[in-house]
Amino acid sequence: MADETTTSFARDIRPMFTDIDVEHMKGSGIDLSSYDDVQSYAAAIYRTVSNGTMPPPGSGKQWTSEMCERFKQWQRDNWPP
Repeated sequence: MADETTTSFARDIRPMFTDIDVEHMKGSGIDLSSYDDVQSYAAAIYRTVSNGTMPPPGSGKQWTSEMCERFKQWQRDNWPP
């Protein structure tokens, strides 16, 4: 049985990216709806959402400190899908 305290991309991470976020980043070649892309770009994603530069003001919901911590926990949990 899976540990319910472990994060997952499908349940915890993907929902934090809005449709606007996904569409915006596709233009940069990053698919935020893709597990593989988010895992590959995790360091850059975390850096930009935690310092508030992404999403840009007016284009999406800024991540809270709790959301940033959830993203880091997903990394510490070894990237569960």
